[in-house]
Amino acid sequence: MARLLIVHHTPSPATAELLDAVVRGAGDPEIEGVEVVRRAALGATASDLLAADGVVLGTPANIGYMSGALKHFFDTVYYVVADDTRGLPYGLYVHGNLGVEGAVGAVDTITTSLGWTRAAATVEVAGAPDRAALDACYELGATVAATVAPG
Repeated sequence: MARLLIVHHTPSPATAELLDAVVRGAGDPEIEGVEVVRRAALGATASDLLAADGVVLGTPANIGYMSGALKHFFDTVYYVVADDTRGLPYGLYVHGNLGVEGAVGAVDTITTSLGWTRAAATVEVAGAPDRAALDACYELGATVAATVAPG
């Protein structure tokens, strides 16, 4: 069975809504053979990442950057997994009350240097999540899960 790891920092109701939509999408009944594993960014480990066939990252944009929790995750796993996760399919969702560009750019820089492969377009949400944002997060989860599904 393939494993999809969702690494998230979810400090607000808005980011919780987005995470729930990603999880629902990843667990879409039409996608078979994928175990969905959720880990808070401060608890996710290199072992979690090494056991994954794909990853979805979720973060708020804090002062124009990814959350400190997601940055901590990258800081603790980077050199441990760098040689072993090249080509890993990933997706990203970012929520902010203002701009999210800095957070998206920072994650893109790190994932590019790790050699990961974007499996779906980044979902950028400003303000309260609306139906379009939740649908985009559902699609993000489903797309990355389908990318790692066997067969």
